[in-house]
Amino acid sequence: MSAGTTWSTTELETVGSRVPVLTAAQAVRIAGLLADALSVEAAHRDAHRVLPATELESLTASGLLAITVPAEHGGADLPAETVAEVFRLIASGDPSVAQIPHSHFVYVNALRHQGTTAQQEFFFGEVLAGKRFGNAQSEVGTRHVRDIRTTLTPSGAGWLLNGTKGYSTGALFADWIPVLAHLDTESDPGQGPLHVAWVERTAPGVTVVDDWDGLGQRTTASGTVVLQDVAVQAARITPYHLTFEGPQTYGAFAQLLHAAIDAGIARAALAEAAAFVSTKSRPYPDAGVERAIDDPLVVHAFGEMELQVRAAEALLVEAGPRRRRR
Repeated sequence: MSAGTTWSTTELETVGSRVPVLTAAQAVRIAGLLADALSVEAAHRDAHRVLPATELESLTASGLLAITVPAEHGGADLPAETVAEVFRLIASGDPSVAQIPHSHFVYVNALRHQGTTAQQEFFFGEVLAGKRFGNAQSEVGTRHVRDIRTTLTPSGAGWLLNGTKGYSTGALFADWIPVLAHLDTESDPGQGPLHVAWVERTAPGVTVVDDWDGLGQRTTASGTVVLQDVAVQAARITPYHLTFEGPQTYGAFAQLLHAAIDAGIARAALAEAAAFVSTKSRPYPDAGVERAIDDPLVVHAFGEMELQVRAAEALLVEAGPRRRRR
């Protein structure tokens, strides 16, 4: 596929203003086409920290962000192995664009586990309408990643959300931000069970700061989210702690997507290295070859790396469960 290749949506099933509902084959094909298009300017975006807003709009319009919406809610309900392959392909084009929607998929899965019927109907409908979920989960300066200080405190018929989050990948580009917070109790203020507060990106009191300055994946906008007396309805709160009270693959699904991103990065890095050595590297004088790529030691090194990447890709396939996630 050539760089900049586009895809046609004429073959895809659409309903009203909703995004296309994709089959597994369509999702993989479109992800490959997107990867080709993303790879053209990926290095430039990373070097100059150009946030991929336009690229995310293309990703959303493709229908790929809706592929895990359950079938009973009108979605494609594609299996985890297909989702992993989609992430791997997109990451091979631009790792940042693949990283940004990671939490989107994780919180779609969270709704499967703990959302009420009404919550599922509403939020899965939002995803099918092309809305994106971000995240505001981790906090900076706490004892460990599970040390959460953000709270939901009672206020009239609803709740007030207060806290500051870091590493909020996807929040800057989100329509909805799932926020991990303690649901306050009178007996133990600030230490109640963890819940997810679903707040709109543009809600009063929500500030998303573009202050991400990390090494690698520089265009994920994984900055800070500040929450100051954000009003939250009870209908927009889902339990988080209950997910882990029995057997589940919730965490494994999230890690599978991380592994897919890493595998995509590895494949692209190897391809870029091979292209560089083939076109720009000079051979070692004592190698007795005209091109660096013909040096037996170079060939051996690339062979070893190819085996490692193929092994990672094979393990990724095996890691994807063949049954529906619960």
